[in-house]
Amino acid sequence: MAKKRKKKTTDTPSDYGLSEGCKIVTFNEYALEFELIGIGRSATRWIKPDGKVQKSVPAFIKKDPDLAKKLAETKEAFKTIKTELTAQRNRIERFYLHKTQFDYAFFKKQYIEHGLLVFLCKKLIWTFIENEKKETTVIRMNDIWQRADGTEFHPNDEMNVRLWHPIHSDTEEVLTWRNRLETLDIQQPIKQAYREVYLLTDAEINTRVYSNRMAAHILKQGQFSALTRTRNWKYRMLNNFGEVDCEIAHISLPEYEITAEYWINSLYDEEEEDDWDFTLLQYVVTDQVKFLTAGDKTVDMVDVPKIIFSEIMRDVDLFVGVASVGNDPNWQDNGGLPQYREYWESYSFGDLTEVAKTRKEALTRLLPRLKIKDIARIDGRFLRVKGKIREYKIHIGSTNILMEPNDQYLCIVPDRNKDAKGDKLFLPFEGDRGLSLVLSKAFLLADDDKITDETIVSQLRRGM
Repeated sequence: MAKKRKKKTTDTPSDYGLSEGCKIVTFNEYALEFELIGIGRSATRWIKPDGKVQKSVPAFIKKDPDLAKKLAETKEAFKTIKTELTAQRNRIERFYLHKTQFDYAFFKKQYIEHGLLVFLCKKLIWTFIENEKKETTVIRMNDIWQRADGTEFHPNDEMNVRLWHPIHSDTEEVLTWRNRLETLDIQQPIKQAYREVYLLTDAEINTRVYSNRMAAHILKQGQFSALTRTRNWKYRMLNNFGEVDCEIAHISLPEYEITAEYWINSLYDEEEEDDWDFTLLQYVVTDQVKFLTAGDKTVDMVDVPKIIFSEIMRDVDLFVGVASVGNDPNWQDNGGLPQYREYWESYSFGDLTEVAKTRKEALTRLLPRLKIKDIARIDGRFLRVKGKIREYKIHIGSTNILMEPNDQYLCIVPDRNKDAKGDKLFLPFEGDRGLSLVLSKAFLLADDDKITDETIVSQLRRGM
């Protein structure tokens, strides 16, 4: 039998009194219903004694100090639940890096029958292993495990179960799962069916012990550092003290006895050396990715387990995709290092990364269902949108925009205090703000004659 992974009790959180992601708190004859609807998102409803819904807080609660206190505490508890859900989503996603596998009896009790975790688990695809060989990939629908073709699967407690990863499947099976999730209108809490898969390239086989795939990118160091923490990497920020010119972001994978490294170099303007104020560097430049054994011996790329190579390269791609200055719509105008303007242009409108390619696949599926389908189309690296005033090319990777007929750059800075229109559409997975931004900008520009923002309008009319 395969060795079963035993979990510490601290790995399983409180269920917070939830049932299938829902909870009811009574206030005399009234009830406050709480329902998780996504990562960081929830809905609440007041139910009157007759069963009808009431939008506002009942007046008698506001007048009763004890009930008012109970309501305040309940709202805080709801916030805690949403925070915990995000933390558990992140923990489950890390199963890929830690050989996490359960016997089904444990998994059923601690995950499927858990009031909080079931909200995540029922939207994910799982692989059941029987007798260490036979594997069946399923999802849970209406309390029944189903294969991608909709047929039922009935596991027994002796089977083992792990989180499914597309790297273990062929293209046909992955596409089948995408179609199935779309049919069921399931929005996965992590990218799973649409997860990027990174395979060794010929260049990486030739360099043997390192990868330059994600080298020579210019990143905002503060943003990069924050991202590494969210993905459990360790990184010490570079400064302009002149002590070191290089640091290494790294993550330890004890189950595989491997450490992954992403080398980071200093980037500063030597002409301004006299003006250095002994602070952390604003920008850094990326270098190679390497893998080391527990004894600090470099591992050949071909010997790195496929799932580890793919997941590490995915993390690195995410770091670049979010922290690259190529994503900054103000880079040309905000004093960004002028000698690196060429990098900004090449990244902003260049080839798509694996993350952007996945985004493109999702857009291809979504577009026929959108109201802008007749005036929008995918053209290589861009989503083209024909507005009333101009036609636009939205880069699917950086989300930056060029305007026809002369590829004039259009700067639109997203308002993070407002929900993007794309956030209100059904998307196959959570967590890709770039996909929401592309869609939000597409909807905005489809009705460009209705835009009132003077900064945007002046750009639309410039050169016409």
